[in-house]
Amino acid sequence: MSDAIAVVAGTDDHGIADAIDAEGIDVTSVDVANRPALEDAGIVDASAYVLTEVEQATSISVAKDLNPALKVVVYADGSLPDFARGQADLMLDPELFEPADVPVPPAD
Repeated sequence: MSDAIAVVAGTDDHGIADAIDAEGIDVTSVDVANRPALEDAGIVDASAYVLTEVEQATSISVAKDLNPALKVVVYADGSLPDFARGQADLMLDPELFEPADVPVPPAD
């Protein structure tokens, strides 16, 4: 395993957490991405935050507040609200990209 940590938030219908784990990155998953859940998941030490539900887009601001260096990957159907687009580093549609093709940044 590497020193990289990723937090996956939301339902994981496409298996993104397993794909990230297969790359040797430690993964913690949360269903509801509120501040306490993100803190418990280790977001402060994470290198990446992967959001799988655009309905939880407000969690991006919370995650970035807890870890400003965090890379945010949105792997979800639908459009990310305007307020969250500027904080996402990468937005991918699961209909177009397989989980194994999603680049998750390693630890710095």
